[in-house]
Amino acid sequence: MEKIVEQALLYDFYGELLNNHQKQIYEDFVLNDFSLSEIAQEQGISRQGVHDLIKRCNHILAGYEEKLHLIDKFLSAKEKINRINELSKQFEKTSQNDIVEEIQKISNQILEEF
Repeated sequence: MEKIVEQALLYDFYGELLNNHQKQIYEDFVLNDFSLSEIAQEQGISRQGVHDLIKRCNHILAGYEEKLHLIDKFLSAKEKINRINELSKQFEKTSQNDIVEEIQKISNQILEEF
């Protein structure tokens, strides 16, 4: 299951960099959950051809992430925003200065990443 989530994230961030043929096949496999045989029949190519194209797309998309780190930055920011949300809820209850300092620290980290 985690591989599917990873593939979907890669596609969400970098899918537009694939050509139309690659996008269609990758979408059918990852997002629409079509089998290799179904895609092969629909596209008029061999099952092995579909497998190779998906493997190539995975490699291409992973290469973009390796160079740009957009997904890593997104997940990091999401984690920090969740932490800010938790701290703000605590702050409402306690009004402690150390919570304000941690919120500011996390906010600055997010800004530095972007």
